[in-house]
Amino acid sequence: MKQLNVTRITLVLKRDYEGQNCSIARTLELIGERWTMLILRDVFLGVRRFEDFQADLGVARNVLSSRLARLVDEGILEKRRYQERPARYEYRLTEKGIDLWPVLISLVKWGDKHAAASGPPRIIEHRGCGGQVNDHLSCDRCGQPLTARDVITRPGPGASAVAA
Repeated sequence: MKQLNVTRITLVLKRDYEGQNCSIARTLELIGERWTMLILRDVFLGVRRFEDFQADLGVARNVLSSRLARLVDEGILEKRRYQERPARYEYRLTEKGIDLWPVLISLVKWGDKHAAASGPPRIIEHRGCGGQVNDHLSCDRCGQPLTARDVITRPGPGASAVAA
Protein backbone atom coordinates (compact mmCIF):
# COMPACT_ATOMS: atom_id res chain seq x y z
CA MET A 1 0.00 0.00 0.00
CA LYS A 2 1.35 3.39 -1.00
CA GLN A 3 1.60 6.05 1.67
CA LEU A 4 0.09 9.39 0.74
CA ASN A 5 2.12 12.43 1.69
CA VAL A 6 -0.27 15.28 2.35
CA THR A 7 1.07 18.75 2.84
CA ARG A 8 -1.22 21.01 4.76
CA ILE A 9 -1.46 24.56 3.49
CA THR A 10 -2.97 27.19 5.72
CA LEU A 11 -4.19 30.34 4.07
CA VAL A 12 -4.25 33.36 6.28
CA LEU A 13 -6.22 36.39 5.23
CA LYS A 14 -4.36 39.56 5.93
CA ARG A 15 -6.13 42.04 8.16
CA ASP A 16 -4.91 45.05 6.23
CA TYR A 17 -4.49 46.21 2.67
CA GLU A 18 -0.84 47.12 2.79
CA GLY A 19 0.57 47.98 -0.59
CA GLN A 20 -2.79 48.67 -2.18
CA ASN A 21 -3.18 52.16 -3.52
CA CYS A 22 -6.96 52.12 -3.28
CA SER A 23 -9.37 54.43 -1.48
CA ILE A 24 -11.86 51.61 -0.91
CA ALA A 25 -9.17 49.50 0.78
CA ARG A 26 -8.09 52.44 2.96
CA THR A 27 -11.69 53.13 3.95
CA LEU A 28 -12.27 49.46 4.79
CA GLU A 29 -9.26 49.66 7.08
CA LEU A 30 -11.10 52.30 9.10
CA ILE A 31 -14.74 51.27 8.98
CA GLY A 32 -15.03 47.91 7.24
CA GLU A 33 -15.31 45.75 10.33
CA ARG A 34 -18.82 44.55 11.26
CA TRP A 35 -19.08 46.10 14.72
CA THR A 36 -17.65 49.40 13.53
CA MET A 37 -20.35 49.76 10.87
CA LEU A 38 -23.07 48.93 13.39
CA ILE A 39 -21.66 51.43 15.88
CA LEU A 40 -21.72 54.08 13.16
CA ARG A 41 -25.31 53.15 12.31
CA ASP A 42 -26.26 53.58 15.96
CA VAL A 43 -24.48 56.93 16.27
CA PHE A 44 -26.42 58.21 13.26
CA LEU A 45 -29.61 56.96 14.99
CA GLY A 46 -28.75 58.97 18.11
CA VAL A 47 -27.02 56.42 20.36
CA ARG A 48 -24.19 58.16 22.22
CA ARG A 49 -23.29 56.28 25.40
CA PHE A 50 -21.21 53.15 25.88
CA GLU A 51 -23.89 51.29 27.85
CA ASP A 52 -26.49 52.08 25.20
CA PHE A 53 -24.25 50.78 22.39
CA GLN A 54 -23.56 47.66 24.40
CA ALA A 55 -27.24 47.04 25.15
CA ASP A 56 -28.32 47.66 21.55
CA LEU A 57 -25.58 45.67 19.83
CA GLY A 58 -24.87 42.94 22.35
CA VAL A 59 -21.19 43.25 21.51
CA ALA A 60 -18.55 42.28 24.07
CA ARG A 61 -17.46 45.28 26.15
CA ASN A 62 -13.79 44.91 25.20
CA VAL A 63 -14.65 44.80 21.49
CA LEU A 64 -16.92 47.83 21.80
CA SER A 65 -14.28 49.73 23.74
CA SER A 66 -11.59 49.05 21.14
CA ARG A 67 -13.87 49.97 18.20
CA LEU A 68 -14.96 53.23 19.85
CA ALA A 69 -11.33 54.08 20.68
CA ARG A 70 -10.33 53.48 17.06
CA LEU A 71 -13.13 55.69 15.76
CA VAL A 72 -12.04 58.43 18.17
CA ASP A 73 -8.35 58.00 17.24
CA GLU A 74 -9.24 58.28 13.55
CA GLY A 75 -11.26 61.47 14.12
CA ILE A 76 -14.59 59.92 13.12
CA LEU A 77 -16.06 60.25 16.60
CA GLU A 78 -15.22 62.55 19.47
CA LYS A 79 -15.50 61.64 23.11
CA ARG A 80 -17.30 64.19 25.33
CA ARG A 81 -17.56 63.99 29.09
CA TYR A 82 -21.13 64.18 30.35
CA GLN A 83 -20.50 63.23 33.98
CA GLU A 84 -17.62 64.08 36.32
CA ARG A 85 -17.71 61.42 39.06
CA PRO A 86 -17.34 58.82 37.92
CA ALA A 87 -16.12 60.15 34.60
CA ARG A 88 -18.55 59.11 31.86
CA TYR A 89 -18.43 59.97 28.20
CA GLU A 90 -20.61 60.05 25.16
CA TYR A 91 -19.56 59.71 21.55
CA ARG A 92 -20.46 62.23 18.87
CA LEU A 93 -19.82 62.33 15.16
CA THR A 94 -17.19 64.75 13.93
CA GLU A 95 -17.46 66.38 10.52
CA LYS A 96 -15.31 63.52 9.21
CA GLY A 97 -17.82 61.08 10.70
CA ILE A 98 -20.82 62.93 9.29
CA ASP A 99 -19.18 62.62 5.86
CA LEU A 100 -19.84 58.86 6.13
CA TRP A 101 -23.61 59.42 5.96
CA PRO A 102 -23.86 58.90 2.17
CA VAL A 103 -21.94 55.62 2.52
CA LEU A 104 -24.34 54.32 5.16
CA ILE A 105 -27.39 55.50 3.21
CA SER A 106 -26.11 53.66 0.13
CA LEU A 107 -25.78 50.48 2.20
CA VAL A 108 -29.27 51.01 3.63
CA LYS A 109 -30.74 51.52 0.15
CA TRP A 110 -29.01 48.40 -1.19
CA GLY A 111 -30.12 46.37 1.83
CA ASP A 112 -33.71 47.63 1.57
CA LYS A 113 -33.78 46.61 -2.10
CA HIS A 114 -31.99 43.26 -1.91
CA ALA A 115 -32.08 41.99 1.68
CA ALA A 116 -35.29 43.24 3.32
CA ALA A 117 -37.99 40.75 2.34
CA SER A 118 -40.53 42.33 4.72
CA GLY A 119 -39.70 45.87 3.65
CA PRO A 120 -37.30 48.46 5.05
CA PRO A 121 -36.76 48.18 8.81
CA ARG A 122 -36.33 51.97 9.00
CA ILE A 123 -37.68 54.81 6.89
CA ILE A 124 -35.43 57.82 6.44
CA GLU A 125 -37.45 61.02 6.03
CA HIS A 126 -36.71 64.63 5.23
CA ARG A 127 -37.42 66.71 8.36
CA GLY A 128 -38.70 69.55 6.20
CA CYS A 129 -41.51 67.86 4.30
CA GLY A 130 -41.66 64.18 5.28
CA GLY A 131 -40.49 62.89 1.92
CA GLN A 132 -38.10 59.96 1.78
CA VAL A 133 -34.41 59.95 0.87
CA ASN A 134 -33.94 58.68 -2.66
CA ASP A 135 -30.92 56.96 -4.20
CA HIS A 136 -29.44 60.35 -5.08
CA LEU A 137 -29.56 61.57 -1.46
CA SER A 138 -32.38 63.97 -2.28
CA CYS A 139 -35.91 64.19 -0.99
CA ASP A 140 -38.32 62.28 -3.22
CA ARG A 141 -41.06 64.80 -2.42
CA CYS A 142 -39.49 68.27 -2.65
CA GLY A 143 -36.23 67.44 -4.44
CA GLN A 144 -33.94 69.11 -1.88
CA PRO A 145 -30.45 67.59 -1.54
CA LEU A 146 -30.22 66.02 1.92
CA THR A 147 -27.53 65.54 4.54
CA ALA A 148 -27.50 63.66 7.85
CA ARG A 149 -28.74 66.81 9.60
CA ASP A 150 -31.81 67.04 7.36
CA VAL A 151 -33.36 63.66 8.14
CA ILE A 152 -35.09 61.64 10.83
CA THR A 153 -35.80 57.93 10.92
CA ARG A 154 -38.84 55.97 11.98
CA PRO A 155 -39.72 52.28 11.99
CA GLY A 156 -40.56 50.92 8.56
CA PRO A 157 -42.70 47.96 7.46
CA GLY A 158 -39.82 45.54 8.09
CA ALA A 159 -39.26 46.74 11.67
CA SER A 160 -41.57 44.18 13.25
CA ALA A 161 -39.93 41.38 11.26
CA VAL A 162 -36.53 42.40 12.62
CA ALA A 163 -37.81 42.57 16.19
CA ALA A 164 -39.52 39.17 15.93
